[in-house]
Amino acid sequence: MFRTGPRNLITDVMGLRVGNASDARLKSGVTTVLCDEPPVAGVQILGGAPGTRETDLLEPHNLVETIHAVVLSGGSAFGLDAASGVQAALRERGIGFEVGGFRVPIVPAAILFDLRNGGDKDWGRYPPYRDLGYESVQTAAVDFQFGTAGAGTGALTSGLKGGLGSASTLLDNGITIGALAAVNPTGSVTVGRTRHFWAAPFEIGDEFGGLGYPSPMPEDAKRILLKYRDKDHGRQMDSGGNTTIAVIATDAVLTKAAAKRLAISAHDGFVRAIWPTHTPADGDLVFALATGKSGVELTADAAIDLYAAAGATMARAISRGVFAATPADNDLFPVWSSRH
Repeated sequence: MFRTGPRNLITDVMGLRVGNASDARLKSGVTTVLCDEPPVAGVQILGGAPGTRETDLLEPHNLVETIHAVVLSGGSAFGLDAASGVQAALRERGIGFEVGGFRVPIVPAAILFDLRNGGDKDWGRYPPYRDLGYESVQTAAVDFQFGTAGAGTGALTSGLKGGLGSASTLLDNGITIGALAAVNPTGSVTVGRTRHFWAAPFEIGDEFGGLGYPSPMPEDAKRILLKYRDKDHGRQMDSGGNTTIAVIATDAVLTKAAAKRLAISAHDGFVRAIWPTHTPADGDLVFALATGKSGVELTADAAIDLYAAAGATMARAISRGVFAATPADNDLFPVWSSRH
């Protein structure tokens, strides 16, 4: 039986902190996961339109096994600047991979497209994401805001505002697993136009409304409701303005190859929470972090439990991000709490 951690956040995995920086006028922001000690890391990209930095080094056959932070940012390709701000903040603290007498902070990053969301993107010569990245490091803590915050500030789904979501799971063997997601997909997280979430079977308590599935299923549950076809709200969004980017973390002891397998398994949560997902217009990506703080090395059976929990926890985090979104001026889409 799955149960949540004490915070029901990714920071229930010991050794992780999360910092957010948001700009309400811009309708965008940055979320950074800071690691007290460098964890083993991996990545899996399944969307057709990713925007990334430092993901190649996370492949199991490449040299660097551990990293110092992970950045999720709005701003499309402009948002990749956020990692430079995070890197600068870590360098000031003397944090980094030592090479040739220098310390180089290793900061993989991924971005989502939130340029056409009603925010003012007239930022002048340079985009603000480097400064937002730097600021996100200064705010990092074990308790953090989700919903309309950080990288989820300007996120949208099909017909609803998206957001930043997080969740955690405690396994019977003492392992903790946590998920963090900036939810901005092409598809829908709810069953048709109802208030019911696709991820309902994995919900613990009433963490995103406790509504279960609708009965009977509505007719539009079978429709492919895409954000850029959302004529119900008087707008035709362009394709390519999408992506859900996420982090899955555990305190289990994992190799770099097993961390990649964890990232692969967490994508199952996208499938359980978003319809459709992994489209050519999405840049769907999951980073995986393994701190090893529990000291638990996985048996074959325990590995299956962990990977199953990864998908379930990610599905919950995605749903919680949309569930917790709050309204703001010039929003293109309503928030979930306004749907009746």
